[in-house]
Order: sequence, then C-alpha cells, then structure tokens
Amino acid sequence: MSVDADVMVEMPKPKVTEREAWDLNGWPMAALAFVLITLGVVLFVAGIANTQEALVIVSILISMVGGLVAGGLTPVSPGKARVLQILGRYAGTIRTDGLRWVNPISTRKQISTRIRNHETAVAKVNDADGNPIEIAAVVVWQVEDTAQASFEVDDFVEFVAIQTETAVRHTANSYPYDVHTDDGGLSLRDSTDEITEKLSAEIAARVQAAGVHVIESRITHLAYAPEIAQAMLRRQQAGAVVAARQRIVEGAVGMVELALDRLSEHQVVELDEERKATMVSNLLVVLCGDRDAQPVVNTGTLYQ
Repeated sequence: MSVDADVMVEMPKPKVTEREAWDLNGWPMAALAFVLITLGVVLFVAGIANTQEALVIVSILISMVGGLVAGGLTPVSPGKARVLQILGRYAGTIRTDGLRWVNPISTRKQISTRIRNHETAVAKVNDADGNPIEIAAVVVWQVEDTAQASFEVDDFVEFVAIQTETAVRHTANSYPYDVHTDDGGLSLRDSTDEITEKLSAEIAARVQAAGVHVIESRITHLAYAPEIAQAMLRRQQAGAVVAARQRIVEGAVGMVELALDRLSEHQVVELDEERKATMVSNLLVVLCGDRDAQPVVNTGTLYQ
C-alpha cells in the first residue's frame, strides 16, 4: 500500500514581488558623463593656469556631476537581471539587456535568470514498504521572480537544493519500490511518469516562495540498497518464474480442452472418465514439464 503523497506544502506568502524598475538607455547618459568629465578637466586645467579659484571650483563640481552620472551606468547581460535597492527598499528589476542607466545611489544585485540544473546526491531512504533504497533526481529550474529570490530566502540556490532533496525523500517514502500484487497501486519502478509528475508538483510547491519555476524533474537513479539487493533480485526472479509457469499452465489447459473437444467432435476414440483423466495428466506433464518428454509406445490395448 502506498501513502498519499499529495500533501500541500504551505509556504509563507511573499512580502515583495517583482516589478519593473525605472531606467533609461545608458548610451546617451554615458555620452553626457563623458562630456561633463572632459569639460571639468579642461576647466580645471584652465583655472589652475590662470589662477582662477572660482573656475577650479566649478570644474570640480562639473566633474563630480559627470562622475555621478557615470555611476548610474549599469550593464545588463542576456539571461541576467539587476535587482535595484535604494536606501534599503526594493526599487524594481531590470531585465532589458544592454547598457542601462538607473539612480546612481541605488545598489544593483545581479541575478541569473537562465535555466539551471540541480542533481541531488544519491540518498538512501526507506520506501513505503520499509525497504532501504537508493534514489537520486535532477530538477530543471529557472528564477521567475527576482524579487522573491533576493528577499524571501537567504540563498535561493541552496534553498532549491535542500527543498529538492526533501521532496525526493518524501516521494520515496510515500510509494513502494515495486508492487507485488495486482491492486493497481503506484510504484517507484513501474509508475515513472506518475511519480515524476507528483515529484515535480511537490518541488514546485516547495520552491515557489523563492520565486523559482520548476520546468521538469526526473528520477535519475533508483535501486535497492546493496544490503538487500540480492534478496530482492531473487524475489523478482521467483516472481518471474511463477508468472511464466502460470502462463504455461493456462496455455496447457487450453490445449488439453481443445484436444478433448476435437476427439469428441470427430468421434476419433471413445474415452471414459478415467481414461480422460489419464490423458489430461499425460498432456499436462508433457506441456508443463521443463524437460523433453520421453515417449512410450503402447503396443497393447488402451487399458493395458
């Protein structure tokens, strides 16, 4: 019997969500910064040469303004985003790639929005039947909300790793490795698609608070633990032998029925119940035996 794994993971509601930040095209602002700094240098040299203190002060102020303008220049690479903070408050996110210009006093944290893979280490856990198994999985994910990834958790990469491992362990504990009855229950080995879907849903629920979108997850390693692997292999082999014998017996019984029906239908020979039982016994031995039957030629009557 499997344990219901559809457990709702309740995470705190996010206090901040992503919004677009105010920014400008950085190239005109870069040109303005260059002009101001160049002008400040020229005026400073002229003020020193002519010993004009006012001109020197003006040149310094112009250079400072140029430096302030240059300080707002922010390059954004494709697949990256910039999370802006002004005096400790979230000011928005820049996703437009290229050279952008923002408030110079803002802090700009870079976050990758590219697709990532995380593969868990092989973990030894007990399945729903209590058997020790080894399991590992890989999850494909991407940052969807940069604000949540920055402010809702300390380290969203580590958060995804820990929550993925927790979901994998919980899934392994909720289902048996293999189903040994015909009750139609799910198992880790035989119900790969269903288990993968449930695993993806649980991981997505666990990492949603970090602004992470789960694209796909797959179980990459699944096996019995070494200490019981041989015993479980023998049990699987025994089950396969029993299933094969069952099919052989079903086929043999059908062939015996067909033979008796044909003999009776065409009136080839008249057999009483005792002779029919003997014939059935002989046919079943021949059809179900694992060795070739040794024929015996009867030169007497049917009853000798």
